[in-house]
Amino acid sequence: MWEAKARPGLEGELLEWVLTEGAAGLGESVRTEVFTAPGRVVVIVVGPGTPRTLPEPPAELVDRPPHAWPFTRITSSARQPNL
Repeated sequence: MWEAKARPGLEGELLEWVLTEGAAGLGESVRTEVFTAPGRVVVIVVGPGTPRTLPEPPAELVDRPPHAWPFTRITSSARQPNL
């Protein structure tokens, strides 16, 4: 998961960068989902192998460096795992 906080008023530009440049190099073997919240863009990448993350966005678009967290898949459906 990758999350970036946009500079005030630049949410649209950050989203455009994510859609056209940021996620472009992740490859076709992964599923990429992009979400927005007020002032933020979140990208979740699901696929085989080593977790991938986006490159650094242009500094003028973000309030701080993006955060990225690798996650390990537990289930592949909406069911709860047997704990």
